[in-house]
Amino acid sequence: MIIQAQGIEKSFGTLKVLKGIDFSAEKGEVVSIMGASGAGKSTLLTILGTLSTPDGGSLVIDGTDVLKLDSKGLSAFRNRKIGFVFQAHHLLPEFTALENVMIPAFIAGRSDSEAKEEATRLLALMGLADRVSHKPSELSGGEQQRVAIARALINNPAVLFADEPSGNLDSATKAEIHALFFELREKLGQTIIIVTHDPELAAMCDRTLNMKDGLFID
Repeated sequence: MIIQAQGIEKSFGTLKVLKGIDFSAEKGEVVSIMGASGAGKSTLLTILGTLSTPDGGSLVIDGTDVLKLDSKGLSAFRNRKIGFVFQAHHLLPEFTALENVMIPAFIAGRSDSEAKEEATRLLALMGLADRVSHKPSELSGGEQQRVAIARALINNPAVLFADEPSGNLDSATKAEIHALFFELREKLGQTIIIVTHDPELAAMCDRTLNMKDGLFID
């Protein structure tokens, strides 16, 4: 198992958002998580992605008990082992596509030449070989999301987490981004966990888990 989570609980004040979630994923598996707004999907994703700490439960990712890491160790683990793609691309506007993709590699301590070579390779894999020197404002929404996906993959993460990755895109671009996730699985063996409202994307995944009121339902 790449991810093994058990009994995950999370409350905000008196509101219990997650009520003892068990979740696991195999290497190379693409899993979607669906549910109405407020079901707890994004809260679960931030915990599985180590951006948030649960109130209870256990979480092992790629053999590491992440809840036992201190903040510095957790940051380093997240940089090396976890990639994120959000609905908003969060690209830095002053940097080119290539530079945006290279940033996590620099944080991981990789050399300039190594980061540049890997970023160039990933952007080509995304179909953006001719757009590497463009800044985000010069790219379409779909192209920006492809840059964001390349950035998420630069350190060869154990897991790629995507939160509504096609939520801001038109239907044609959305279909391209959906197909891209499965290309990544085929070419890189990437494990991908996707929170989505999109039934077409969910139907493409190996498994779909439905959430309601902080629990998975059948």
